[in-house]
Amino acid sequence: MTTAVDILAFGAHPDDVEIGMSGTIAKHIHAGHRVAICDLTEAEMSSNGTVASRWQEGAAAAAVLGLSARTCLGLPDRGLMMSEEHIQAIVREIRTFKPRIVFAPYWEDRHPDHNACSRLVEEAVFNAKLRRYMPELPPVQIEQLIFYYINDVKDVAVMVDISLHYEQKRQALQAFRSQFEAPDSTKDIVATPLNKGYLTNVEARDRLLGGQRGWDYAEGFALKKPHAVTLF
Repeated sequence: MTTAVDILAFGAHPDDVEIGMSGTIAKHIHAGHRVAICDLTEAEMSSNGTVASRWQEGAAAAAVLGLSARTCLGLPDRGLMMSEEHIQAIVREIRTFKPRIVFAPYWEDRHPDHNACSRLVEEAVFNAKLRRYMPELPPVQIEQLIFYYINDVKDVAVMVDISLHYEQKRQALQAFRSQFEAPDSTKDIVATPLNKGYLTNVEARDRLLGGQRGWDYAEGFALKKPHAVTLF
């Protein structure tokens, strides 16, 4: 039986969550929270790497971060769609892990799969609380749906200081060697946006966000609903 988690983060592909919020994950796990990642696809359409290597890399990143669980729904890469089948698969995951907080990619990104993942998770979060929807599983009402950034950043509503955990983020991202290694024809690694300085750009982004608050590094997040606080 799966133990409930505090945070459940969804990504379209292995490495999406790590790019956007692995520093925040490391910080929360260090504080004693339980965190799980669910990859919607096996990234079988990636130009570099294989399904097998992506599984191994995802497991390595999970170990670096100390995740309570990492799962994959096996939905089709470049085939994510607003279908009942795909929504139900995500609802099942939410009801299995019973998270307090759910994270999804920001709804406007250059990669269509990230946008599709965002919409699917938002639909699933709503349906997960309906007791007559998939009644074989008890309904789950989460506290908040929060959106992390993979590529472009705008409308930042929340920032998390990840300065003390940035080395873990570096290590988690470096676990995905097939995606970030430089192009090399002898290893059948072709050039993509990910292996042409992408990690340097991610770190620069995180440093720039942190600088707005006087921190070394930060990760930014967007909200669609106000986040309740008791005291400032």
